[in-house]
Amino acid sequence: MHITESLSLMDKLNILSDAAKYDVACTSSGIDRSGNGKGMGNTLAPGICHTFSADGRCVSLLKILFTNECIFRCAYCQNNCNTDVPRASFTPDEVCTLTMEFYRRNYIEGLFLSSGILVSPSYTMELIYQTIYKLRNIHRFNGYIHVKAIPGADPLLIEKTGFLADRMSINMELPTAQSLRALAPNKSRTTILKPMRMIQSGITQNRYDVALYRQAPHFVPAGQSTQMIIGATPESDYQVIKVAESLYQNFELKRVFYSAFINVTHSSQLPALPGGPPLLREHRLYQADWLLRYYHFQADELLSETRPDFNVFLDPKCDWALRHLEYFPVEINRADYKTLLRVPGIGAKSAKRIVTARRMNRLDFADLKKIGVVLKRALYFITCSGKMMYNTKLEEDYICQNLMRDKTQIPKEFRHSGYEQLSLFDAEHLADFGINANKCSSLL
Repeated sequence: MHITESLSLMDKLNILSDAAKYDVACTSSGIDRSGNGKGMGNTLAPGICHTFSADGRCVSLLKILFTNECIFRCAYCQNNCNTDVPRASFTPDEVCTLTMEFYRRNYIEGLFLSSGILVSPSYTMELIYQTIYKLRNIHRFNGYIHVKAIPGADPLLIEKTGFLADRMSINMELPTAQSLRALAPNKSRTTILKPMRMIQSGITQNRYDVALYRQAPHFVPAGQSTQMIIGATPESDYQVIKVAESLYQNFELKRVFYSAFINVTHSSQLPALPGGPPLLREHRLYQADWLLRYYHFQADELLSETRPDFNVFLDPKCDWALRHLEYFPVEINRADYKTLLRVPGIGAKSAKRIVTARRMNRLDFADLKKIGVVLKRALYFITCSGKMMYNTKLEEDYICQNLMRDKTQIPKEFRHSGYEQLSLFDAEHLADFGINANKCSSLL
């Protein structure tokens, strides 16, 4: 095995936790699994991602690469074979030691394990499988495990790993096949989508098996996710959300994550991005993604080939409402649930509360405020018993001007310049967990 033995475990942890911070697809568990009395830990559906950085990246679980050595030459990746960075690799036993010792000290609640490509995809996947097997069967770790499947690896290895992990993910990396060929010549849509389809089929079959036999082992019970890098290639927002919509519909993914491109390799093939990573664009894509998954919108309703990018100043839902004023105002006491979901300022929970509450009484604006409706946005689009909250005009320019005064349309952290990826060893962020950096060293 090409495992570096000259580095201490602490040195490896420093290198490989830092190398993993650009992978944003570390989601909450999505499942409940109680402790079985034979092992350590459990998994709770509310998730393990308790703490987030200002840009939304999770920092609450042990998030590492197995190795940052890689035979691939993806132009956007700091770990590609052509970059001059410190290299390190864990052994399966070292990952188990770190996970168990951090868990015992309540520093983490689970493991997120990704990897560069060491020797070959199948060789790397075999090492990851050995690691997860030892965690589950030798160390009896019953907590949450999220594993990255390696594109191009032996399908049998991916399947075996799927029976041990809670969630698996395979990164799309870039939205189109053309961009993959240009920036990631060692990867292809086929090598990415083939294992993604295999995992989906396995999840579907496993649901049937578990329904028939309660003791049947679970296969990727928390589903699969993926990630796309935004801003490294010229695709529009419309192309990105069309890809996401297709993945949700055809592969039943739990989440598509969007990662604002950071030019860490300074390759001439990549855009310079003088304004920094496109964080606001990433934010708009997440808002639109939410509309696709929970608000019954379709990608073609939000954008089109003639209008391919999201409004910088308004969130996608407000922007859609302004372009479709013919559907408004909506009468709160009569509109159905799906219609309520399309009103700016009314979320999924608020819409359910409205439908429930109006069975007993007719609702007015004071009731809506108590329910949780954001009236500073909704007031332009709704009536209660045929009356609007104020004497407002149902005109696009008038409403747009008023909505743009809402400072929350552009989140606070995106109004300031500067961008910093977090490290496991940043003292101020460790302090957020009540962790002493010296204690991290001492446990090793």
